[in-house]
Amino acid sequence: MNPATTAPVAVRAPLLEDFSLEMTAKDGPRLEEARALVPAGTRVNVTFLGNEDLELRLAAARTVKRLGFVPVPHVSARRLESREELEKLLAGLRADGTGDHLLVVGGDPATPHGPYEDALAVLRTGLLAEYGVRHVEVAGYPEGHPAIEERTLWSALADKRAALTGQGLTTGVITQFGFDVDPVLAWIERIREQGVLIPVRVGVPGPAGARRLVAYAARFGVGTSASIARKYGFSLTNLMGTAGPDRFLHALAERYDAGLHGDVKVHFYTFGGLRATSEWIAAFRP
Repeated sequence: MNPATTAPVAVRAPLLEDFSLEMTAKDGPRLEEARALVPAGTRVNVTFLGNEDLELRLAAARTVKRLGFVPVPHVSARRLESREELEKLLAGLRADGTGDHLLVVGGDPATPHGPYEDALAVLRTGLLAEYGVRHVEVAGYPEGHPAIEERTLWSALADKRAALTGQGLTTGVITQFGFDVDPVLAWIERIREQGVLIPVRVGVPGPAGARRLVAYAARFGVGTSASIARKYGFSLTNLMGTAGPDRFLHALAERYDAGLHGDVKVHFYTFGGLRATSEWIAAFRP
């Protein structure tokens, strides 16, 4: 079955317009390979991993810009060892013209490496606006976070939005990837009911090996192996195959209501498969 011929109009039109991709700082060559498959001006997020240094991150953002895309570097609050490190990153991005858009997250370390306990602490420094940042995206967790209470997640989202608005910065949300449309749409409906009308990019896993999908899901607490297999249509007794987000996007398109859910786009977590994800999107879109 060719997804390009079966994708409903709703998927082809609003949801996959202005999609975004994610890459690591080491994925520059893979982005080069996928360049012809990705529309010019696409937002490409550059992750902030512990095994990648400042120069590698800056070089990756430059590569994204050179290839005709919009770099969205990540800032991982808990990985920052000092205010000086944050300022060096921001100064480097400003000098390269790659720091207009950022994603600021708390990060994985259980204990902060420096003075920033969470994303909000970075936002409250005021440094982002000072260094020319114009738009900041923050994380959303429709299925919760394995290490953070739900009420804390909700208050943090409100506080981050207020901090950015107070500094004259625009903002949006990128959700953690998931395999089930129901909690994603319920979460969006809830934030809309609370008057949060900022754009939401729904995190979607790009095509990947079933074993890898199950491993990432377990790591980030976004569903059991059984539920993932049921939603994605692969067998837990045979994890050698590859699964794509066809079912997820079809379900999202069928239930998405612009009047109810507002501005919603899709963000693809590529899990190292940048070219494979780009090929899949190119086939799925008209």
